[in-house]
Amino acid sequence: MTDRLTDLARATAALVPDLGTAWLALALAPLLLVAVTLLVAGRWPTAPGHTTIRALAVTATSASALGVAGVALHRPVLELPWIPGLGVWLRLQADGLSIPLLLLTAVVSVVATLLHLHVPPPARHTPVSDEDVAVTSPIPDVRSLDVPGLATYHACLLLVTLGALVAFLAGDAILFFVGFELVLVPMWVLVARYGDPGSDRDGAAIRFLMVTVIGSTLMLLGLLGVATATGTTDLSRWAELRGQGIPPAAQAVLAAVLLLGLALKIPVFPLHTWLPWVHATAPTAGSVLLAAVLLKLGTYGIVRLVIPVVPEGFSLWAPLLGGLGVTGVIWAALACLVEPDLKRLIAWSSIAHLGFVVLGLASGTQTGLQAALFGNVAHGLISALLFVVVGGLKHRWGSAHLSVARAALREGAPRLGAWLVLGIAASMGLPGLAGFWGEIGAVYAAWTPAADRPDGWFRLYAVAAAVGGALAVAYGVRVLHEVWSGDRVEPRIPDAVRTERVALRILGVLVVAVGVLPVLLLTVTEASVVAVIGR
Repeated sequence: MTDRLTDLARATAALVPDLGTAWLALALAPLLLVAVTLLVAGRWPTAPGHTTIRALAVTATSASALGVAGVALHRPVLELPWIPGLGVWLRLQADGLSIPLLLLTAVVSVVATLLHLHVPPPARHTPVSDEDVAVTSPIPDVRSLDVPGLATYHACLLLVTLGALVAFLAGDAILFFVGFELVLVPMWVLVARYGDPGSDRDGAAIRFLMVTVIGSTLMLLGLLGVATATGTTDLSRWAELRGQGIPPAAQAVLAAVLLLGLALKIPVFPLHTWLPWVHATAPTAGSVLLAAVLLKLGTYGIVRLVIPVVPEGFSLWAPLLGGLGVTGVIWAALACLVEPDLKRLIAWSSIAHLGFVVLGLASGTQTGLQAALFGNVAHGLISALLFVVVGGLKHRWGSAHLSVARAALREGAPRLGAWLVLGIAASMGLPGLAGFWGEIGAVYAAWTPAADRPDGWFRLYAVAAAVGGALAVAYGVRVLHEVWSGDRVEPRIPDAVRTERVALRILGVLVVAVGVLPVLLLTVTEASVVAVIGR
């Protein structure tokens, strides 16, 4: 099967012209050019209309996705002197570690910009008790936004995507940091300006800003430490050296600083408290990008900047990291059992899923790293699908409180309900869907960790993670019982509109395809995983 897929990939690459670094330009340039155009043109006296702005954003992400596909097929490399005095190069390249995340970012960015081509109809909501809440729309009604506001909104989506792609393509530590930081300000604007007006969006945005700045500062200190010890910022050279020339004590310190900075971004328990708040406040497209793309910068950073670069230091901290990861699985799953807000519940489930990813990374095995990389992509697809559905429901209902009696989705909005069922089923880790392989792989890797890991602790982690998987089924059934089944017949809500249906079909097909054919991802990452583990 693997050989057939490899042959198919080669045949496909042969059909697509090798444009070299032009593929890299196509992946990045449209995002930057259209973002700048929107920021400037939105304030001209003869500003473009709403339809033009949205069409430009979707065109930019679609063109970028085409470029990313070309990069994935041909893997071009761009190397240009950037800061010669410091030996820093503008180095862009893709390998088995980054290609899955590049493709995920491309797909999710198209979905995020597509969502606001059409706004769902206004919420139709009839209070049924004193506990019911008034109608407040968490999704910006772009029809009532002025042109500069809408232009800024879409420009921020494009800049977040651009920063993520730069980070995943970076072959230089400084360039990775630039991409890592580029997503900060536009995401802050999305939360602070376009978040739920009925919530403390300023507080959520400030918390996001503070956490990200602290994490970035710690990561920068670690990067500078490694650069000083190795005399280069070339990530490929760092991986080749595998910590040579860095004393074990220094490796331990550098690994701790890097892991702490990246753990804030993932986030790892107990540094996770900012995520549910920000997700509950952010607009739907912002939540989609945050969950599916931005959080992956943290896990990718561990794979790229820590495991192969300071291996002895990582081995020292891996048992603690694995323990925190599995604690996050249990803690977040328990929170999901009692969380009354559906959007916050999905955010808590993200923390649990990423706990499995962290556990796989900590195991120190090829299976664990494969499971972590697979879990990254699976979580991105599943969380994006769920946030599209839940964001639409919150807009229609006026709130996302599960305590409010509502009409059954299976009768009132069967399309949205069906996609919710698929997303929750995948989130439970059911076989045949994307969430299964990453979780089962992480549990297996924890049960059979690397030789330098404490077997007893990691087997305990494996058992605890399995319990967390069972709790996922419990909170998934709770959501389906309260939302899919419902407690009332009326009032019904409008079902999915055309752009929502397109977005959900894209994500839903990928959730099933990756679950049925996991080899699609595993063959891409296999060679790079072997190189990273070095065993």
